[in-house]
Amino acid sequence: MDKRYRDYNTYLRGIFGCRVQKISVDAGLTCPNRDGRISTGGCIYCNARGSGTGAFAEGLSVADQIARSKAFMASRYKADKFIAYFQSFSNTYAPVPQLKAMYDQALEFPDVVGLSIGTRPDCISDSVLELLESYTRRCLVWIEYGLQSAQDETLRRINRGHDFKCFQAAVSQTRNRGIHMCAHIILGLPGETRDMMLDTARKVARMQLDGVKLHLLYVVAGTPLEKLLQEGVYTCLEQMEYVNLVCDVLELLPPDMVIQRLTGDPHPQELVAPSWALQKTQTLSLIQETLIHRDTWQGKKYVQEVPSC
Repeated sequence: MDKRYRDYNTYLRGIFGCRVQKISVDAGLTCPNRDGRISTGGCIYCNARGSGTGAFAEGLSVADQIARSKAFMASRYKADKFIAYFQSFSNTYAPVPQLKAMYDQALEFPDVVGLSIGTRPDCISDSVLELLESYTRRCLVWIEYGLQSAQDETLRRINRGHDFKCFQAAVSQTRNRGIHMCAHIILGLPGETRDMMLDTARKVARMQLDGVKLHLLYVVAGTPLEKLLQEGVYTCLEQMEYVNLVCDVLELLPPDMVIQRLTGDPHPQELVAPSWALQKTQTLSLIQETLIHRDTWQGKKYVQEVPSC
């Protein structure tokens, strides 16, 4: 069955002619929203592990992590090539020589054909971007900026530590360097209405980005969001509510934008709610079924702005 959106796996196969799989790498970095530069509490949904694997704390180097994951992914997904995904916390938040050393370590493997760098829009500089640009001559390079929402009110509520203008500035600073850009958007943030979420989608759609990741806001143990849930201040999205929101967002995005993710992957031992967040395959199937039922697709309602003279 043909998907009604431009999925990431098909995009990679079109470039490399084979299955390409991401390998999550934990480089042991931190975040300005945790180390005190901005805050020490982090975003309200983030725990001390910061979406990472915990591999760095186990003493595994970047090379160790990649070597360990390659065999498993080659067996499970029949992958022939790999992208090193620096995922946990902010992976441009270190001195340039340290960043270069960890990126270089990942690219020592001949079958690692790309870098994907997860970070915050307030954690870049020209020197960091020049480093990433230097890799574009030898491999595919993506930078994944955590936006979460284009609503400044929401960003303050979740203790994000930056505003939408910061994201816009980062995108402008990154442009024309050969670096592909992906925005992360979270659906179901506290206080957000459907209109607010769709406004974020429209704003992202206008920014000429290369890709987007959509995430369900799920509640992780030991976070401020868990407390809000326990107090009855926050309520999680229902599964079909999320599915319909994803379809609404896809309609607004450019048809050539790569959809890297449609929902998240919570650690089962950390997840508090909603329980359906663990049913990823079912959720993806429901999204496809809903797109078909609604006779809609990515970009159906996308309106391309005409540049002013």
